[in-house]
Amino acid sequence: MLTLAALVEDPDLELRVVVPGREGALTGQVLWVHNTELPDPGPYVREREVVLTNGLWLDSVDPADFVARVVRAGAAGIIFGLRVEQRDTPAALADACRAAGLPLLEISVAVPFTAVTRAAAAIQAKGRQNALMSLVRRGDELTSALSRGDGASGVLAVLRREHQLPLAVVDRMGRELASAGADLDAGQRRAAAEALAGHPPPLEAELGAGTRAALFPVGALGDADAALLCLRPVAELTRAERDALEQTARYLSLEVARHQAVQAIEMRFAVELLDMVLSGAQRVAEVPGRLRAFGVDPDGPLAVFALAFAGDDDAATRPGMAEAVTDFLLADGLPAVVAAGSRDVVAVLSWRPGARSPATFAPRLAAAVSHRLGGGRVVVGLADPVSGAADLRTPLSRSREACRVLRGRRGGPVAASFAELGSYRLLLESHDEQWRRAFADALLGPLREHDRARDGALETTLRAFLDHDGQWAATAAALYVHVNTLRNRLAKVTELTGRDVGRTADRVDLFLALEATQPG
Repeated sequence: MLTLAALVEDPDLELRVVVPGREGALTGQVLWVHNTELPDPGPYVREREVVLTNGLWLDSVDPADFVARVVRAGAAGIIFGLRVEQRDTPAALADACRAAGLPLLEISVAVPFTAVTRAAAAIQAKGRQNALMSLVRRGDELTSALSRGDGASGVLAVLRREHQLPLAVVDRMGRELASAGADLDAGQRRAAAEALAGHPPPLEAELGAGTRAALFPVGALGDADAALLCLRPVAELTRAERDALEQTARYLSLEVARHQAVQAIEMRFAVELLDMVLSGAQRVAEVPGRLRAFGVDPDGPLAVFALAFAGDDDAATRPGMAEAVTDFLLADGLPAVVAAGSRDVVAVLSWRPGARSPATFAPRLAAAVSHRLGGGRVVVGLADPVSGAADLRTPLSRSREACRVLRGRRGGPVAASFAELGSYRLLLESHDEQWRRAFADALLGPLREHDRARDGALETTLRAFLDHDGQWAATAAALYVHVNTLRNRLAKVTELTGRDVGRTADRVDLFLALEATQPG
C-alpha cells in the first residue's frame, strides 16, 4: 500500500520527516502524488493525494494559507522539495503543518520529484501484484475447502487464517449456516435475515445491542439466499479485508447452492416416503430402505407428528418450517424424515423406548418452530408410536387428520391425538377417501348443485347451523340473516337432501357428509 512511511523507507528518495502530523497520518493510505506550484492547489488535488511543491508560491502566499487550502482539499500531506535557492524547509510552513496536524516531509536538492513519482508507481504496482497473488492463493484455498466438503465452516476458516475477523453466515430464514469468531443469538439472526430481505440488501445491518455488521450477499442467481456477516462496520474494514470478504461471499454462493440442492433432493425423497406409506402394499417394501437413508431405524419404535400453523385464514405451512422441525429433532438426538407440503409438515422419527410420551414432547416442538419462524400458533397432530415401518400407515393418516382439526380450532391444546378429537373421526377414517367422497356426494350433491347454479349459500348455512348446535338465533346472528331467512334456507336443505335438520339422526348424516369432504 502506498503511504508516506513507505516513501520515507526508500533510501534513494532521501526524504526526511519534518512534521509527522496526527497519529497514523504517515501510515495512512495515499492515492497518488500531485506536483504543483499553484498558490491554491485545492481545486486540483484529490483527497488522500500528497502535494509535491518547491515553494515557488512562497513570495505570494502565506504558508498558513497554503496549508489551509491543502487541508480543505483532503490531501494526505506535503513533500517540500529543497532547491539551491531554498536549502531549508521554511519554519512558517512547518509551524502551519504542525498546527493543522498535516504531515510535512522534505526531499533533498539532489532528488527530483520524478523519482518520487516513480517510487510511488512501483509501490502501487507491487501492492496490486500482492493483492492479485492473495486473490489467486485465497481462491485456490477456498476451492480446495469446497472440494473437500468442508462446507461453509471450511470457507470461513480459510478467510480467518488471513484476517482475524468475527464472521457468520446466515440464510434468509435466519438460520446460522456457519460461524467463526462470532456468536449470534436468535434475535441477531432474525435481524440479519430481515436486512437480507431488502432490495438490494444494505451494506450494513443493525443486529441490536449496538452491534453493526458489514453484510455481503451470498447467492447464485436472483435474490440473495444468505449473507456473509462481518461483525464490524464497513468503515472499520480495510480495502484488503473488504476484497477478501467479497471474494469469500462469491465462493459461499457455490456452497449455499449445493446445500439447497441437497435439501431439495432430501425433501423430494421425504415426500416420496409418505406416498410409499400411504400406498399400502404396493410400495411397502421400499419404506424400510428409505427410512434407513435418513438414519431412522425401520425396525425400531417410530412416531409420527404432523404440524401446521393454526388459523383458517393463514397459510398452514411457511418456508423453512421443515428445516426448523429437522433442526429441533436433531438437537434432541432424534433422527427423522421430515416432509413439507402445503397442508402440513410431517415428521417420522425414531422413538426411544422409555422416552417421554409424544403428548409431552409435542408442545416443545410446536413452541420451537413458532419461535424460529417469527411467531404464530403451531399445532401438532399426534399418533401412538408403532413398533416398525410396516405399521406406519395408520399413525400417518391419523396424525395428519388430528393436525387438520386442531388447525381449525380457535383455542384449546396445541397438540392432540386422533382419538382425542371425536369418535366420528374414527368412523370416517376407517373408510378410504373414495368411499367418503361417494357418501358425501350422494347426500350433498343436489344441495351443492343448487348453490353453484344460483350462487347460493345452503351448504354454508348448514355448516353454521350444525356448528352452533342447532340454535336458530345464534346461527342467524352468525350469518347476519333474519331467523325466517334461516328457516327458509334449511327447509330447502331438507327438500334437496331428504334429511330434516330437526331430527338427530338426519343431523348426524349431514354432519358426517360435510366432514367427509373437509380438506385434509
